Amino acid sequence: MFFGGLVTAFLVLRAEALWWPPPGQPRLPVIVTAFNTLLLLMSGFAMYKGLDAIRHGDSKLLQRRLTIAASLGAIFLAVQGIEWVRLIDNGLRVTSGLYGALFCTIVGAHGVHVAGGLIALMAVMARTARGHYDAGNHSGIEACWIFWCFVVLLWPVLYVMVYLS
Repeated sequence: MFFGGLVTAFLVLRAEALWWPPPGQPRLPVIVTAFNTLLLLMSGFAMYKGLDAIRHGDSKLLQRRLTIAASLGAIFLAVQGIEWVRLIDNGLRVTSGLYGALFCTIVGAHGVHVAGGLIALMAVMARTARGHYDAGNHSGIEACWIFWCFVVLLWPVLYVMVYLS
């Protein structure tokens, strides 16, 4: 619901704007973020393969897949952070008008969700290392997968909407 409201607000305000992005605002890093999007999608695939591994009773493969998923998610977040610093240095801020406010709110909210997902992934990894999951008991991993899937699949929508419009 939260992201639905943000997306709706973005689309309405974008449709009413005479210029988008407004003159004087820095251009968004489309190519870097496209590559970063691919990393996040790969992270989601690794998480999926980890869930599949534990469904077949392979906790060692699960641990490796979770490590890949978390590492790629952390790289995604780090690259986004680096790009944010560059954009802020070039004048794109919450206070730089609707464009800046929408960018910071939408992309920032997604970043907070990625960070939360990484915390959940690390918790699942710790429990996996202690042998808490097996083929018959993996609901914690499934819950983490659902959240991570949401975070991963939401991002391409936000990327196209915010970076390519």
